[in-house]
Amino acid sequence: MSPLPVAAPFSTVIRTASQDLHTQVNNTEFMSDMLGGRLGVEAYARYTEQLWFVYRALEDGSAALADDPVAGPFLYPELLRVPSLERDLDHLRGPGWRRKAVPVPATAAYTARIAEVAATWPAGYVAHHYTRYLGDLSGGQVVRDTAQKTWGFDHKGDGVRFYVFDAIPNPAAFKREYRTLLDAMPLDAADRDRVIAESRLAFTFNGALLAELAGA
Repeated sequence: MSPLPVAAPFSTVIRTASQDLHTQVNNTEFMSDMLGGRLGVEAYARYTEQLWFVYRALEDGSAALADDPVAGPFLYPELLRVPSLERDLDHLRGPGWRRKAVPVPATAAYTARIAEVAATWPAGYVAHHYTRYLGDLSGGQVVRDTAQKTWGFDHKGDGVRFYVFDAIPNPAAFKREYRTLLDAMPLDAADRDRVIAESRLAFTFNGALLAELAGA
């Protein structure tokens, strides 16, 4: 990887620094098989259920960060995913799914880390927020399209509502705005290095979650 210019925006630095892990996650056995149509809808439902735990951790943790100067600006209500995930799981699992839902060990570790940084390190929370939500707005749309075609869900309907951001009419403009916020984060060089490391850790957690689902 060629070195970035010293003046590279932080959003460029963090994206480039985690690109290798991002690619690994996208190419995990579970994700490749799911996007390739080689898994049944039950595998997709298991994946959706694990995401529910992750986004509950992200969105529960955001409540105390609304006024935080570092994390607060990133807490767009348009991004909230838990209600959509719950509607999808109502469709995928039927009534009573909450009583049976259990996080796999990798998900439990992931959510514990999100809760920890939400409570103690707002910039670290942003690393997880960035990794998940900008991914949903980008590659997540490929998952939605595949799910609709493979399992017959209605276009942007129940089963894939997690991937539908009705409150964001222009995702490209929204992502530019989000990256501008990343560039403006009030961090010194050491803090930026820590956030980069945390974003890589977030991808590692995602990869571990998918690896467990592949072995389930």
